[in-house]
Amino acid sequence: MKKIVVLSIFTSLLIANEYAVVANKEFQNLSKADIKVIYLKKSSYINDKKVIPINLGSRDKIRKSFEKNVLNMSFPRLKAYWTKQHYLGHRPPITMKSQESIKLFIQKIDSAVGYMEVKNVTNNLKILYKWSD
Repeated sequence: MKKIVVLSIFTSLLIANEYAVVANKEFQNLSKADIKVIYLKKSSYINDKKVIPINLGSRDKIRKSFEKNVLNMSFPRLKAYWTKQHYLGHRPPITMKSQESIKLFIQKIDSAVGYMEVKNVTNNLKILYKWSD
């Protein structure tokens, strides 16, 4: 019985996906709270530098994990938040189709911040925050 429990714990650790919020190498460190503020667009600046948050598509599993584990918000709650923000004249973060497009955007735009699987982070990106499922 102990072997089965240990094996199932080990297997679940192997299956867990690791994700990261990333930016270019020169970007300053951010806390989880800073990232949430940026993605909810409660502030567009960090130390007088405009920050551009990038999302994956709304049905992407990484985005769902990001919303749950970093923003600590469910999809319906986040949708209600952005509906209200829309009427106040605020727009949600821009959306890109793939992790590769986020990576390329961050390489070209110094103030961009995005998220992706850790295995896709290259050495020209800086990990600002990591989480796993």
